[in-house]
Amino acid sequence: MNREQISKLAHTHHPIKSPVNDDTVSRLLAQALPRGDERVLDLGCGSAEWLLRALAAHPDVRAEGVDISESDLAEARRRADHLGVGDRLDLHLRKAEDFTSPHPFDLILCVGSTHVFGGLLPTLEAVRRFLAPGGRVMIGDGIWEGTPTPEAVEMLGDFDDLPTTVDRIVTNGWTPVQGHTSTRQELDDYEWSNWGTLADWALNNPTHPDSPQILDWSTTRRTEWLHTYRNAWSFTTLILRRTSD
Repeated sequence: MNREQISKLAHTHHPIKSPVNDDTVSRLLAQALPRGDERVLDLGCGSAEWLLRALAAHPDVRAEGVDISESDLAEARRRADHLGVGDRLDLHLRKAEDFTSPHPFDLILCVGSTHVFGGLLPTLEAVRRFLAPGGRVMIGDGIWEGTPTPEAVEMLGDFDDLPTTVDRIVTNGWTPVQGHTSTRQELDDYEWSNWGTLADWALNNPTHPDSPQILDWSTTRRTEWLHTYRNAWSFTTLILRRTSD
């Protein structure tokens, strides 16, 4: 299996590919879609789970998703049609940084995909051109909640703590209007789900040629989480508006 296939398998029981639970997703979407008839864009949408939930909860919302994974977009299309929201969802197979649109969006999502643009602030700069006046951006990224070891920084990246992250965002012309920092339960549930799902699959398919690879992958990732970054890394999801349109 390649990395994309492994990731898809790992997220079987946690289709939101970030450490937030279903209640958090619903609450954040409700706060980000105050009118209920917004046009929404997800850059790096994967299988478009955020968009599908927004469309299912708000029958007047229209959405577009952008991703480079043909299989993820095909899955999103199948699920959208099954949910009866396919006529309100457009999907684009291309790099997020190459996406263009003739119209602006009331809500732009980039949750867990800021690496596509090179980090948090470059992502916010990139989405400015798509945002309608008065629109919102929902962005999700890692933060440090404890002092990371050099190994954790090398493994996950050079994040800031929450106060520094918010200060940098505000300095760059954005105002947070809502936010969520993942709870310990959400963080642990996400990691246990991912690596446990992989291990379970490998143990259930011992004769499959990929079974040893998948079991080794799950063991390595679980060990890295428990020993390297569990007590230092967290995740924040922020809803932002431009301070001055």
